[in-house]
Amino acid sequence: MSAIEISKVSKIYSGDQRAVDSVDIAIADGEFIVLVGPSGCGKSTLLRMVAGLETITEGEVKIAGNVVNRMDPAERDIAMVFQNYALYPHMTVYNNLAYGLKNCGTPKAEIAERVAEAARMLELEPYLERKPRALSGGQRQRVAMGRAIVRKPAAFLFDEPLSNLDAKLRVSMRGEIKHLQKRLGTTSIYVTHDQLEAMTLADRLVVLNGGRIEQIGTPLDVYHKPASTFVANFIGSPAMNLVEGKLTQGQLTIGDNRMQFSSAPPADGPVTVGIRPEDLQPTAGAGLKARLDYVEELGATRLAHCLTGGERLTAALSPEIPLADELTFAVLPEKVHFYDHATGKRLSTA
Repeated sequence: MSAIEISKVSKIYSGDQRAVDSVDIAIADGEFIVLVGPSGCGKSTLLRMVAGLETITEGEVKIAGNVVNRMDPAERDIAMVFQNYALYPHMTVYNNLAYGLKNCGTPKAEIAERVAEAARMLELEPYLERKPRALSGGQRQRVAMGRAIVRKPAAFLFDEPLSNLDAKLRVSMRGEIKHLQKRLGTTSIYVTHDQLEAMTLADRLVVLNGGRIEQIGTPLDVYHKPASTFVANFIGSPAMNLVEGKLTQGQLTIGDNRMQFSSAPPADGPVTVGIRPEDLQPTAGAGLKARLDYVEELGATRLAHCLTGGERLTAALSPEIPLADELTFAVLPEKVHFYDHATGKRLSTA
């Protein structure tokens, strides 16, 4: 078993600066968890505390039931994959893969077997005698992953491993990482600031903001029910539309638009309203009226950027849908999200 328990973990620097603030995450054996958030939110610091590369100021980390706070990184039975590959430039691919095993005193026959298995899995067999400088970025990242795989650790820790790759290669490498993790069944924690990468890889997402957890859930749960305006704005591309409105006994007012909602929050007053761009579709009937500002053509999708009551709206539409200067969008009650105007937290509907 290689479950990971992160309990009330904090990282405090001088001057009471909290990079990570009382984080709780229970990660099941074999689960793929993605820590996602903007730069400076504490995700890499949290990962490095699990790895033993940063000291834990408060709280406790358990790996496979063992408290590891005071253990050295080498004692934690984890393998880490970094964004800069961290390969030895003077060594061949084979020796890069074998290096950690040699240091542990693994028998030569077992080293050869494990390296051959990882090379086969990662399609590195033709490159075993090459040095890193003779490899492409994607091949180097495969070697970095192979070095982690050969150790057969209790957990994999990934620190933005794809950020140095071009967009096309990132897509293919995402698929390879997901396939490998499922095949190996190794508990994994993956750090990224790329929300699309997070959505496609994770069994569960942990969205961090300012060192604290904003939301934990499956990618679809987080996407369809963001717990705050921060999550709503961060998860999804294009981001969720967030506009200011006012509720009065179930009637929502946005600019000159008035819509009645039987499922609106019971409280009256100012609210922040969230609507995903794909949930705004033009209609000939009643709905949310807006004026077309400009259009982005993305091939399979067209983004219509509009204005309504001084607020900006983006609608994700099929290119076949005709557009006019004045548009009315159908708004389905179940697709509208309400957030507290002051705190940004999700409001429960009636």
